[in-house]
Amino acid sequence: MALSEVYWDRPIPLPKLSLTQAKVTVALVALLCFINSYDGEFVFDDSEAIVNNKDLKPTTPLMNIWSNDFWGSNLSSNSSHKSYRPLTVLTFRLNYLLAGGLNPSGFHVLNIILHAAVSALMFDVFAILTGGLAYDERGRMLNLAPKTSLLAGLLFAAHPIHTESVAGIVGRADLLCALFFQLSFLTYCKAFRQGSGTDDRFSVQWVVVSILLCAAAMLCKEQGITVLGVNAAFDVLLICNVNVYELSQRLLRRKDLLAVSVIFRTGLLTRLALMALGGLSMLYARWRIMGTGPPAFTEVDNPASFEENVFLRIVNYNYYYCLNAWLLLCPWWLCFDWSMGCVPLIKSATDWRVVWLLLLWCFLIGLINQALCSPDSQRRRTLTLALVLLVVPFLPACNIFFRVGFVIAERVLYLSSAGYCLLLAYAFGHCSYHWSKYRNLLRVSVLALLCFYMARSAVRSHQWQSEKKLFASALSVCPLNAKVHYNVGKNLADRGNTTAAIGYYREAVRLHPTYVHAMNNLGNILKERNELIEAEELLSKAVSIQPDFAAAWMNLGIVQNSLRKYEEAEQSYSNAIRFRKKYPDCYYNLGRLYADQNRHVDALNAWRNATMLKPDHSLAWNNMVILLDNTGNLGQAEIGREALRLLPKDPTIMFSLANVLGKLQKYKESEAFFLRALQINPNAASFHGNLAVLYHRWGKLELAKKHYELSLNLDPEAPGTRDNYNMLRRKMDQLKQLTP
Repeated sequence: MALSEVYWDRPIPLPKLSLTQAKVTVALVALLCFINSYDGEFVFDDSEAIVNNKDLKPTTPLMNIWSNDFWGSNLSSNSSHKSYRPLTVLTFRLNYLLAGGLNPSGFHVLNIILHAAVSALMFDVFAILTGGLAYDERGRMLNLAPKTSLLAGLLFAAHPIHTESVAGIVGRADLLCALFFQLSFLTYCKAFRQGSGTDDRFSVQWVVVSILLCAAAMLCKEQGITVLGVNAAFDVLLICNVNVYELSQRLLRRKDLLAVSVIFRTGLLTRLALMALGGLSMLYARWRIMGTGPPAFTEVDNPASFEENVFLRIVNYNYYYCLNAWLLLCPWWLCFDWSMGCVPLIKSATDWRVVWLLLLWCFLIGLINQALCSPDSQRRRTLTLALVLLVVPFLPACNIFFRVGFVIAERVLYLSSAGYCLLLAYAFGHCSYHWSKYRNLLRVSVLALLCFYMARSAVRSHQWQSEKKLFASALSVCPLNAKVHYNVGKNLADRGNTTAAIGYYREAVRLHPTYVHAMNNLGNILKERNELIEAEELLSKAVSIQPDFAAAWMNLGIVQNSLRKYEEAEQSYSNAIRFRKKYPDCYYNLGRLYADQNRHVDALNAWRNATMLKPDHSLAWNNMVILLDNTGNLGQAEIGREALRLLPKDPTIMFSLANVLGKLQKYKESEAFFLRALQINPNAASFHGNLAVLYHRWGKLELAKKHYELSLNLDPEAPGTRDNYNMLRRKMDQLKQLTP
């Protein structure tokens, strides 16, 4: 393949570095942009995919990751998200093992390293797409566009759109997918190391390895399969050097078909057939693994896909494409979530936003025209392959083949941004070549753009360090997004600021009147503040909107119990259990309802069910011990021993069991449990007070006096303690008077 140095490469205002220097530079820029996310917390989706994902724990069988989705749910379940990414989950599990638990720093550091590695490898990808495949006499690949590939690599390394993928730990799926995507492409290029595809000399083995690496990319994230499309386009456009425009003209005019047939005798059909077979096999396997079919998304997740008018649906899809293009072009307004009213639907063709669609397609048509019809083969090749790299990885997210569960997701642009960066590098090179008198201005522009990207990435990475910063940053970008207000409220509530949280929850419900999760959380806070009437109204509305919302049914039952509406509360608990069979917390609250009604046997049965479903349910165990104690069933109350075998460090169960043993006059054993409880929680006034009562009964009056005083120091208003202490003092005084 006769290739020459790319003519627009030399004027680009960057130094010409060696291969190693260029890769190290790109990797260092990638590290510098996102290094401040290394000490971040688990934020947003990390909670479900990592913190609450049992597949990360060593106690879970390793094979489970092959039958569960990305979030730890069984793929055959109707509630599964169907995101099958076992290799990504495997790296999470490795992080967990190396750190000995959930240490977010280890997860973040690996993400940053992966982005640096992907950025360095992207330099090789850019070099091939721009300069083509060329080798020296020693078989080493030549880079015929060193400055273009360096500039594109730097832009990719620093682009702020990558922040979600790098600083958000669940973004590792995108990083790993991109890594195997690149390896698949570079391996495919190795198939032609001995010559070009035009003389049938290619390695089938390398093509097969490339397909296997594509499968690995798909096991990290579904988007990985698109590398087959990039490989096919690369083969046709660069290996076989097909001019698509000329080829289409010949086919339409039925002219010089012999030259056309030569293309298909070069081994291209064999390679395309291998990739098609591999791709279809992966899709079939993926379909089989999915089990119950595609995931069920709601209108809230992707409102445009539920638009009944086909024309308006297409218009809104294209508007989403405009917004994605804008995020690549100007990554200033970034948000962790773009759903729930963040992007209002276009309802008519007269909406002014339609102008953006026209501008996007005018620009794309002009670019495609240049890519296909330019007489300059270097320009034609670079533009076409850059467009392929921009568009093909984005296809799974474009709503054409299937409905996706989001409006805009910055993470899905991780791979597509590579195509954009290559187009931008080409534009700088083209301008530098043709406008040489403005070269200094272009040099300043390149430097300014890189500095902006790096600064914006650093700021955005800082925002991803905690949920507080992340959610607050979204308020200015998407003030109409109910989920943003909901998450800000939830974060405030988790930190104890329920007063401020109420305002955000109310705003979330105002923006989205059927937002049942916001109603549920707001109802919970109002319940804790004893505003029971409004709490009942909110929770009743939530379950009327979503009748299978088990958590809202349970919370409604708690409120109704507090309002002494016992029959309604029991029915609400029954509904919660009907919609969620294994619901230990609901059984616990049902037991409390029965206890309030003095239905002691029913209460014990409910709490026993809670402990069977969740053996470490401390509250259920403790309530059983207390109820048996209060009803005089002291022998059965020793069930606390069974609880302590499961919860050996639970001070409340130790305390309750110690009380039972004291009443059974097993003083020595009771004392041991009281002292163990105090070792764990030495500042519990009730622990000291009840231990003092034990010593009082036991006749160890000095010890009783000591612990009464400790209890009163910790809580001067402790009920009964001062009376008991005064009684002890009188008894001790009497004993002193009797002593000669």
